[in-house]
Amino acid sequence: MLTRKVLVFFLSSLSLSVAAQDFRWQQRVEYAMDVRLDVQTHKVNGTQKLTYYNNSKDTLRKVYYHLFFNAFQPGSMMDVRSRTIQDPDARVQDRISKLKDDEIGYQHIQTLKQDGKDVSYIVNGTILEVTLVKPILPGGKTVFDMAFESQVPVQIRRSGRNNREGISYSMTQWYPKMAEYDYQGWHAYQYVAREFHGVWGDFDVKITLDPTFVVGGTGKLQNPDKVGHGYEKSGATVTRPQGNLTWHFIAKNVHDFAWAADPDYVHDRVQVPDGPELHFFYQPKEKNNANWKKLHEVAVRHFQFMSKTFGKYPYDTYSIIQGGDGGMEYPMCTLILGEGTFNGLVEVTAHEVSHSWYQGVLASNEALYPWMDEGFTDFASNESLAAMFNGENAHAGSYNGYFALVRSGMQEPASQRSDHYNTNRTYSTIAYNMGTVFLHQLKYIMGEELFYKGMRQYYNTWKFKHPEPTDFIRVMEKVSGMHLSWYMSYWINTTKRINYGIKTILPGDANETFVTLERLGEFPMPVDLVVT
Repeated sequence: MLTRKVLVFFLSSLSLSVAAQDFRWQQRVEYAMDVRLDVQTHKVNGTQKLTYYNNSKDTLRKVYYHLFFNAFQPGSMMDVRSRTIQDPDARVQDRISKLKDDEIGYQHIQTLKQDGKDVSYIVNGTILEVTLVKPILPGGKTVFDMAFESQVPVQIRRSGRNNREGISYSMTQWYPKMAEYDYQGWHAYQYVAREFHGVWGDFDVKITLDPTFVVGGTGKLQNPDKVGHGYEKSGATVTRPQGNLTWHFIAKNVHDFAWAADPDYVHDRVQVPDGPELHFFYQPKEKNNANWKKLHEVAVRHFQFMSKTFGKYPYDTYSIIQGGDGGMEYPMCTLILGEGTFNGLVEVTAHEVSHSWYQGVLASNEALYPWMDEGFTDFASNESLAAMFNGENAHAGSYNGYFALVRSGMQEPASQRSDHYNTNRTYSTIAYNMGTVFLHQLKYIMGEELFYKGMRQYYNTWKFKHPEPTDFIRVMEKVSGMHLSWYMSYWINTTKRINYGIKTILPGDANETFVTLERLGEFPMPVDLVVT
């Protein structure tokens, strides 16, 4: 029996001299919000002072806000899409269409001024279009003062109240949020429960509500001596005011702010060595308590793996919060399901925490490139879980998901916008599975050492800068010295597939055998082949 290892390689290496990527201009925001939540009526009344910096070369005559809560109303785009798509999200289906007036979500703008002067605006679903009284010149800034009232909807997806696990409030996409403006223009998308894009900035948020509630979320608490609930230092005296309690958070250099509140939350704290302080918020039900306590060690190890392998987490806190609706990432925190098995809790935590790198810090436009967030996040969390639990074939599930989609005939290009896929299944498989396989194959092409070096260089080069696909592949080309754009173009922009076979096997002289390979698929790919 003759065994030979043949390397068939369909691209050549080259020496690249790639200049550092230009840092594209980015807008900037500074939010100061003071809000009051009435836990009897589920209404939020608040004020928002937003300082907006126009760092573009364009003169802006309009701006756009997201009003996400407006999606939770009968007849909204989210409602109609969920009732008409081939495979609706089981958590949504037709539930929005059945909401009563006191169960819907809304955000009503009571007053809005630009530099002290009233502006005119139009509400279109989940988008607020504002016509400015004074254009914002390139390099200029302006201040918007807003008063608003919101009703927190019954929780259907991500945001809302009184969800199936009994969490009182999951306050995500809860405030009027300025849309992103970049070299592609305004990203003022209607919200249909998919992905997000936001402007980098600072948040100073005061939340006033019933004093029995415990609050966790984005940012660092500024008044732990006033609220207690495990925030204060050991032995510190807590002096709570009479009546409602105000929680004051500050978060710097983030693109969103989320929080959750429940009167039954237990609050644990654990320090990651040379990393952030982790905060855990969960209901201490019998089936929860042991799993959440065990989660502490796993979360610490996961943060250590991620920082070592892909780049250092840049903030000094992170909160893991029982939110009661799957898992969803936000800057400096995540809301996840709190019940179920320990393995399930670990998996969702690993995934959502990994988003802190690819959605929280790099923050590519998920509406356009979901695979750069979900896929990269899945890849990283798979690798971490395999390292922690001695797992093999870390990405087998992603490959199986991709192959199943191909067999179904439902595959679409990964360059499709998040909201425009024909089915939820196709979107999920492409964003998560194909995004993961994209990196795993790239590791195979580049080799492990160069691949991980490239991933760290990508993170450190493009953090806080909203990188695009080309930004990523150029870093990997620079690190590897290879042409790689062909690979990204085939995998992301087409539905072509990798498929090789043996065309002929012919005997030669003595111990020689001639094997002819044939490319059956349209996608060229380096192939490691063992011939026996």
